[in-house]
Formats: sequence, structure tokens, C-alpha cells
Amino acid sequence: MAKVHFVGAGPGDPELITYKGYQLLSSADIVIYAGSLVNPELLKYCSKDCKIFNSASMNLTEIIDEMEHGVRSNSEVVRLQTGDFSIYGSIREQIEELKKREIEFTCTPGVSSFLGAASSLGVEYTVPEISQSVIITRMAGRTPVPEKESLRSFAQHQTSMVIFLSIQGIAQVVEELIAGGYQPTTPAAVIYKATWPEEKKIVSTLEKIAEQIEEADITKTALIMVGEFLGDEFYYSKLYDASFKHEYRDVKSNE
Repeated sequence: MAKVHFVGAGPGDPELITYKGYQLLSSADIVIYAGSLVNPELLKYCSKDCKIFNSASMNLTEIIDEMEHGVRSNSEVVRLQTGDFSIYGSIREQIEELKKREIEFTCTPGVSSFLGAASSLGVEYTVPEISQSVIITRMAGRTPVPEKESLRSFAQHQTSMVIFLSIQGIAQVVEELIAGGYQPTTPAAVIYKATWPEEKKIVSTLEKIAEQIEEADITKTALIMVGEFLGDEFYYSKLYDASFKHEYRDVKSNE
């Protein structure tokens, strides 16, 4: 029997889909894509006979019904989701419904937008002696966030942070982060549609970023990045230090 294939579309640039994802997309009989988030340029990889559905106007039952109809008709179905579906991809609920209907599925990961955003800025989240951890989170909205995972709570760590689905509340985000421990002068950035042709990048500080976002009229499809990893201070790692010995390399003198 055919299967449903969950495929991460990548952050936006159609060349950033994985090769396996591309192969599944190009051989699919049916594609159900997240129309409000996935770059439609990716659909050019589909065959001319492929049936394409935009899930932006569909509810969960309608999506699963379409998947089941395709699989029962021996059609390979691709569920094309933005970035990597393991982060705010609502994949769990779809998988649970497929299990109820005894429909087999596969999962092919993609490049998350938080990775695309870092590449667009040319930064590393884990800078030696500055930050060695990354917090990926969101502010509470219609979907609540556990109290112990509030922005204010996470801000106590003052490590690298990437905040999804929160740009519409940027002023509140800033307020919570500063209240939790970040200094107002902490570097901050907002990336609108990372890796898309219309990408916008604003690099600033927590105390200034909200006003700048308002002036740029960015209200959705953007990531908020916060932390000293965006700043000027950095230290070289030991990995390539000539005086650092490991199993693949001996210490080399400077002489």
C-alpha cells in the first residue's frame, strides 16, 4: 500500500529542501502543502499529473480524509510542511489520526527556519565562552505555554534564544525578556522570511528592536533572535587550536 510522506520544505529557498525531500516531492501523486508558509516555488518540483492541495483552508479532518483517500487509491501522498516539521509543525496530531486509520507514513526532516536565519546573518548560536545552549520557544497566544516555560523564566539563562510565532507581540516579548534577566542592550535580531527573496533582516538591541519592527511593518512570518551570540565578543574554539591535541591531531609548535 502507498504511504503518506511528511516532508520538511526548508526555510523558504527552494534549493534548501533535502535531496530526499525533493525526490519524494517530484514522485508524489498527491501533495498537500501548508500554503500560508511554504514557498510555492517548491511545487515546480512536482510532476505535471500531481494533484496539489493547499491546506491553509483545510481543517485537520479534511487533511486526513484527503490523505486516506489518496493512500487507499494507491497514490503516494506528500505532506509538505514548512521548515522542519518537528518544530511547531503540528505533526503529532496528524500522525495520531493516521495511526487510528492504520495508514503508514514516513518522515523526512527539513532545514528549520531558525537555521536558515542564522545562516542569513552569518552567526553561530553556540559561541565558545559566550553561549553553549539554544532555547527555541514562543510566547503564549491562543495556544498556551506552560508557566515554567515562560519567556521570563527562560530569560534567566541569558543564553541564545530563538522565538517563533511571536512577532505580533514584539513589545511584550521585549518586556518579558528584560524582566527575566536580559539587559536592555542585549543584541537582538528579527528575520522576516529567512532565505526567501523578500527576506528582511533587522539587527539591533532589545531596547530598540520593537520600534524598528513597527517602522518596518513586520507583523508575521518572522523569527526573533536574542543573545550575546549576536554581539561583537567571541572566543576561538579549541577544536582548531594548534596547541590542542586530540585523537586526529598532535600538538604543533609555532616554530
